[in-house]
Amino acid sequence: MTQLRSMALAVFVPSAIYGIGTGAAAPMLPLRALELGASVGTAGVVVAMMGFGLILGDLPAGRLVARIGERKAIALGSFTCALGLLVAVLAPNIAVFAVGLLINGASGAVWGLARQTYIVAVVPSADRGRAFSALAGWMRFGFFAGPFLGAGAVHWLGPVGGLWIQLVAMLVAGALVFAMPETEGSPTVLSDNTIRSVVVEHRRLLSTLGLGALLMGAARAARQSLLPLWAVHIGADAATTSIVFGIAGAVDVLMSYPAGIWLDRYGRRAIGVPAMAVFAAGYAALPFAGSVVGLTAVAVLLGFANGLSNGVIMTVGADVAPAGQRAEFLGAWRLTHDIGMFAGPIAVGAISAVTVLGVAAGALAVAGLGGAAAMYRWFPGRPTVAVTMPRAESRRKPGNRWRAIDRAAGGPPGRL
Repeated sequence: MTQLRSMALAVFVPSAIYGIGTGAAAPMLPLRALELGASVGTAGVVVAMMGFGLILGDLPAGRLVARIGERKAIALGSFTCALGLLVAVLAPNIAVFAVGLLINGASGAVWGLARQTYIVAVVPSADRGRAFSALAGWMRFGFFAGPFLGAGAVHWLGPVGGLWIQLVAMLVAGALVFAMPETEGSPTVLSDNTIRSVVVEHRRLLSTLGLGALLMGAARAARQSLLPLWAVHIGADAATTSIVFGIAGAVDVLMSYPAGIWLDRYGRRAIGVPAMAVFAAGYAALPFAGSVVGLTAVAVLLGFANGLSNGVIMTVGADVAPAGQRAEFLGAWRLTHDIGMFAGPIAVGAISAVTVLGVAAGALAVAGLGGAAAMYRWFPGRPTVAVTMPRAESRRKPGNRWRAIDRAAGGPPGRL
């Protein structure tokens, strides 16, 4: 607990400010796209540009963080994100708006990776669930507060009001991190490996555990485009949509720290599987939400799932990240999750373009069940010892690495 408190100003408070901006803007992005003349299907695709930006930024972010360190990387990411938001706010058409979201997403990759590599380096494995949940919890507290703060700006300025709040929040958070002194003993380990060599060496981890991360990313991101579009479908206005997001965000925040405790106590598999099952239930219920009350109930259920999943992807990545290739590996690991973040809204837009929103919700429910199955098959349980092996031993006996990870994680030998 003392260690977590000591990280508050350097890590957690900037994350909360980042979350305020993201929360204020998220429900307004599809509405801004509609305002610029996009159809419902096109709006979902355009919002997915943020996810595509994350994909483009993940691997370069790993190398950037390894070379210049977390503090400078976050400052650079904050400035670039603010630039992308300015483009989105001033966009005269939907194409320029998409470019702004693309820049925003790429900047978010740098932010996320820099915070993750720092915590992996300074927090013991047995406490990582709580540390990552605290990190995500502070951000989600901001995400919860953001829609309420954004409701006033949206009332006066329309959907761009939420984007203006995010722009200011990004500059403040970046300045706060950059003003902090360098941490003694740089947590970043510079590796001579190329991004390609790291991906090839760890391709089995990335293609199996990564499948669960991908499907969780899709479930998380799709709600940010599907719920606002469903709100429009049932006739809710922009301010009401912000409030619905805020209520769901409250549930998300309340689950954040308990989820971290359970993650360390019961293991990664024991949290990831039920979280994906609840995501599936929420999306399956959405087509039956014909009023604001029904929409709120579904949003709360999805918020509960998001809170329950708090920190699980970052923690699993930290469990298997090799020390000598930490930043590069975590960049590749985040890529698996962020491909899902991109694919979720894309699926909403593409399916909605040829059929109805309810079908998109059903497809996401099926994907949620698939994610639960993948996590049950491959995710580790609670780590009781270090779960990575020396690189030389890993190359000499690749099968042993997988068995060692699963035994250390509390699962039966040979599950992975």
